[in-house]
Amino acid sequence: MKEICNFIFDFVEKYGYKGIVVGISGGLDSAVTAALCVKAIGSEKVFGLIMPERDSSKDTVKDAKLVCEWLKIPFKVKSITPILRKIGVYKLFPPARLFPRSFQERYVLNKWRKLSQDPFIDDLLSKGNDQFLKGLAFYRIKHRVRMCLLYFEAEQRGYAVASTENKTEYLTGLYVKWGDDCGDISPIAHLYKTQVFDLAKKLDVPEKIIAKAPSPDLIPGIDDEFALGMSYQELDQILVAIETGKDLSTFPTEKVNRVKKILEAAKVRNLRNYRIERFE
Repeated sequence: MKEICNFIFDFVEKYGYKGIVVGISGGLDSAVTAALCVKAIGSEKVFGLIMPERDSSKDTVKDAKLVCEWLKIPFKVKSITPILRKIGVYKLFPPARLFPRSFQERYVLNKWRKLSQDPFIDDLLSKGNDQFLKGLAFYRIKHRVRMCLLYFEAEQRGYAVASTENKTEYLTGLYVKWGDDCGDISPIAHLYKTQVFDLAKKLDVPEKIIAKAPSPDLIPGIDDEFALGMSYQELDQILVAIETGKDLSTFPTEKVNRVKKILEAAKVRNLRNYRIERFE
């Protein structure tokens, strides 16, 4: 923890930033990132931006405020619903406000299963029928709008933007290009998700935040582990074994094959995401 805090402090000093803006989602990664920033540079120099939208969980704002109040950092709630509505995002799918949350979740899960045999892999490769591709555009733009607002907020203050991406998300492609992967500093990018959980306990992150099912909170009914097809505990154990060259025979073959399939697709996505072809 000390090394991460020193990294944050040195970064702010080296590049002359006045502070750091963190997008607070009410989830674990943003809570840990913000807590590390507070430890490094002080609560008065860390600003939290909470950006709910039409499809956010009813607990999103409440949990995000809980984190900000726990850390004693200034914050602002800025709904991105009007921006998304103006762009025409919500026209792609039925208006959620007319239906109870349970119905929304069932609708999304049925769509998820019907539109693709393996939605997560197709998502990584940006493949699928027209309806599936509309779904990708529908959720990805939400993170990209948030990224724009984070920089809009940060640049007015002379602050840096902190990315909340962790190592598990990067390796598996569980992020949105030019969205939640963007930032000036990534304090937890070297940590697997299970390590982030461990660090959260050391930082005394509120138990409600630690106990929440990890979710991108972009579409109702889909959380991280459902999309991945296994728990983070299982996933990280296999990822670490692959990274360190350990014997994989102790893990269920089905899970190992699933992780390898995800990693292959994620490699393609990562290469494509950060490569721009230019005519020379």
